[in-house]
Parts: sequence; structure tokens; C-alpha cells
Amino acid sequence: MLFVQQLLNGLLAGAYYLLIALGLSLIFSLGGIVNLAHGAFYAIGAYLAVSIGPSLGFTGAVLLSPLAVGGLGVLVERLLFRRFYKADPALSLLLTFGLAMVAEQTLRMVYGAPPLAWAIPQELRGQIFIGDFVYPRYRMLLLLVAAACVAGLWYLLQRTPFGRVVRAGVQNPDMVGAMGISLEPYMAAIAFLGVGLAGLAGVMLAPIFAIHPAMGAEIITSAFVVVVIGGLGSFWGVVLAALVVGLTKGVVTALGYSQYSEAAIYLLMLLVLLVRPRGLFGDRIQRFE
Repeated sequence: MLFVQQLLNGLLAGAYYLLIALGLSLIFSLGGIVNLAHGAFYAIGAYLAVSIGPSLGFTGAVLLSPLAVGGLGVLVERLLFRRFYKADPALSLLLTFGLAMVAEQTLRMVYGAPPLAWAIPQELRGQIFIGDFVYPRYRMLLLLVAAACVAGLWYLLQRTPFGRVVRAGVQNPDMVGAMGISLEPYMAAIAFLGVGLAGLAGVMLAPIFAIHPAMGAEIITSAFVVVVIGGLGSFWGVVLAALVVGLTKGVVTALGYSQYSEAAIYLLMLLVLLVRPRGLFGDRIQRFE
């Protein structure tokens, strides 16, 4: 049973990598922005939850914090990102690296450097018992939230007019422009969704992990690993990669080598890139060819 618990913990890690990686992939695919500040939005979501929680409770924090972070993402997209859509991606990398540093130091000045804690609500505490199997109720909720987000985002991108324009803009933005469709409002919406998902991950994980200013920098590398393994422009590639990365960490930990769990996912990325340089399901995207 301990082995199964470690696998589920690995899936949980994959779930929050997924919430961050989906936004990373969408913003890069549509706008060409290498958003190194994406982890900072994850941290901001957690800190906002700590600020909102005492007044509005856990439910209020879960609802309002991702919306506020998403709104901040739209502001950053309009003021900064859209200036770099047609520029060398290296410039956006430098921009977002600086933005991440500014965000981290701002959090440190406002909230202080020591880690903060946010308790799991009383109604979500406890264990789930299935025979001899025991698993924390809150962690199971996190898995369900991640699954719901994936289902909702898939429906938006695959079954709505909005999603059709976004997918066309990823593959051939010039053709979309020739049809008289401006991608600017769609890019703002993608920034809201992608950054909001990162904020949601920060809120949901705040009761499990210590909240500190550098928490965004700690997770962003793993999220990029998921995007690289899954493949640029592939929704299901990122989903599968997050599951594989999470299970890899879980298996390595269950085998008693938890100190090598991070190294294992980088080795996995190397093996995938040797066989499939575009990732598992990477699409050909004209703007990057």
C-alpha cells in the first residue's frame, strides 16, 4: 500500500506541474513568449490565498486568488508581453527572468523572507479509507481539481470557436491575420487562463508546502521539463508528460531513492529528446520553423 501511496503522491506532483505547464505551453505556442515569470504567478497565488483566507475563508481564496492572478497576467501581457511577440524569443526570456526576480523580491519585501503556513480547512482534513488503503482527503481533492481543469481547458480549446482561433493562431498566425482576425484579445485571454491556472496551483498547494518568496523559482524548471517532454503545441502531450513525470518521481521515491527523484525527471527528458527532439507529441509550428 505504501508503494501505491507514493505513486499517488507522484501523480499529485504531476497534477500541479500540469496546471503550470499548460499555461506555459499556451503562452509560448501562441505568443512566442518564454515566460520564466510563470512560477512567480504561482507564488503570488499562494500569498494571495494567505491574505484573503482569514477574511473570506478557504472557498473565497480558491475563487478570488486565481482570478486576481489571472487579471495580473492580463495586465503584464498588455504592458510587456505584446511588445515582444515578433521579437527574438531570447529577449522575452530576459524580460520574464527580470520580471520573476522583481516579483520574488517584492513578495519578500511585503511578506518577509520566513516561510508562511496556511492550514487545510477542517472540513477537508482526514483520510480516505478503501480497504487497507489510506490517503489524505485533501490530496485526493487536488487530483480531482486538476482533472477538472484539464477537462475544462480541453473543451474550451477543442469544442468552441475561441479554441479554433487559438489553435489556428498557434499553427499559422499570418493566415489568421489575413482573415481579418486579430489575435491580441485572444492572447490576453490565454494569458488570463494560463496565469490563472498557475495561481490556482499556488492556492491549492499552499496548505501542503511552505509558502516562501522563492517557491516559484523552485517549480518553474520542472514545469518546463513537462513542456519539453510533452512537445510544443500539444495539449495532450503536456498532459501525458505531466503524468509520466509525476509517476517517475513517485516510482523512484517508492523504491527508496527519493534523493534522486528530481534527477530522474531530467534523465527522462534527455531520453525523450534523444528519440523525439520535438517531444512526445510536438507539432510543427510554422512561426518557429
